[in-house]
Amino acid sequence: MERLTFKKQKELLDFSITKEISFEEVLEKNGFDYNSLVYSDEANINDFSFPDFVPINERKAVAPHIPCVSFFSGAGGLDLGFKYAGFDTIFDVEINEMFCNTLRENGAKKVLGPPDFSGDMQDYEAVIARLESEGLQKNFPGVFHGGPPCQSFSIAANQRFSKSGKNFKRTGFNHEKYGNLLFCYINVITHFRPETFLIENVDGLLTIDGGEQANKACEILQNAGYSVATPVVLNAADFGVPQKRMRTIIVGSRIGKFFFPKKIENQFPSGSVLNTPILTVDSNTPRNHKAESIKRYMILGFGQRDKLGRVDRLNPLVPSKTIIAGGTGGGGRSHLHPFIPRTMTVRECARLQTFPDDYIFTGPVARQFTQVGNAVPPVLGYKMACAIYESIYAERLLKEVS
Repeated sequence: MERLTFKKQKELLDFSITKEISFEEVLEKNGFDYNSLVYSDEANINDFSFPDFVPINERKAVAPHIPCVSFFSGAGGLDLGFKYAGFDTIFDVEINEMFCNTLRENGAKKVLGPPDFSGDMQDYEAVIARLESEGLQKNFPGVFHGGPPCQSFSIAANQRFSKSGKNFKRTGFNHEKYGNLLFCYINVITHFRPETFLIENVDGLLTIDGGEQANKACEILQNAGYSVATPVVLNAADFGVPQKRMRTIIVGSRIGKFFFPKKIENQFPSGSVLNTPILTVDSNTPRNHKAESIKRYMILGFGQRDKLGRVDRLNPLVPSKTIIAGGTGGGGRSHLHPFIPRTMTVRECARLQTFPDDYIFTGPVARQFTQVGNAVPPVLGYKMACAIYESIYAERLLKEVS
């Protein structure tokens, strides 16, 4: 599709507003679409040079099919990371039926969730019983991985409210639904005693109550025989994800000691994954914007915010701002594309999260944004999986072979 000149774009926008005709219709009648739009600086992605980013599905597997069980699986970000590192996820436990559908569409082996099972980790005894009925036994020879829902610890979700307001949600472990899911997960871990576990959460997990409950969680796991690495808050951008995303990672093992992977020297900018065409149309249709919105967006510089719409134009030369999930009832507000004055598509956000282009997200577009934004970036999962293998399994498996 041919790109507009800034002058012609202004003419079409003014015509849309004056004649009260939808901007989508005006674009279509003139042979353009939302991908034809330009910013006032008319920056073009082809005018920039970016480092080569290796997609998750082109990365080397290191582990010899070590089995895993995934909890709070969501859209499968951690699953993908472990898969391409060479691990083998045999069960996914997930409460949301739409997310379960996404997992199934992408080849998950066995999804324990709706419509035939609740997948609700609050009822961890039922989860344990179901896993046992599927043949899972204690002293599981592999890895449990998962990220309990984190709304009650999230800083981003609570910046919308004042601490004195009734909607302030950053209540941590006192939250009646989400605050105890970490311990439900721990109960499952201590029951099955996998060789290794990984817990992923937002950075607020370590600060919400001065670290008291996080310390308690680690203490329970240590008393169950695990060597638990000191919990660390990582920036995903330091491990090859072209996005700034702070996550708490807790890893423990009863057969070895875990060491976190080293940070990369140079972070990948967002432009490194947005500089090649997205060939699929699946989840890649831009939303329709009003002409008034485009007029505000198109004058923004790299990294600037449209205060009315509360959206940011990404700077392609640095990692993206965090992709936002939004609430369970709908999708997050996506950022503005760095070279096209419109919000990004689900597929573009998925690239910033490091999902491969052929990964399928099911359900309405708003819920696809939720799935993408909630996910652990697969490349971060890959780096953690590789570190688990190299720290805990590599030497032992080498001895077994020799």
